[in-house]
Amino acid sequence: MPKTQLNVRVDEATAEAARQRALQRGMSVNRYIEELVKQDAGEVGHTFVEAAADFMKQYESVFAEEFGPEREGPRREGPRREDPLHEGPQREGTR
Repeated sequence: MPKTQLNVRVDEATAEAARQRALQRGMSVNRYIEELVKQDAGEVGHTFVEAAADFMKQYESVFAEEFGPEREGPRREGPRREDPLHEGPQREGTR
């Protein structure tokens, strides 16, 4: 993937901390900051999905009571695949 330059200004203590952490991990400061941003961006999406799953588990009975099984749409059948966010197999197209 092509790289682009990004210039940021931080205080000296933050810059030194970034240098030290990168050195401890055996990587450049650029790579260290890139990894931090990627990790942070990934966590936000994962946290949202987990919260949505918890919400659905908590209110599953309310939705079932309100809408009932007769209101469910048709289920798609297809080859099974593993869903990385939940245990157990999932059918393709039902995510």
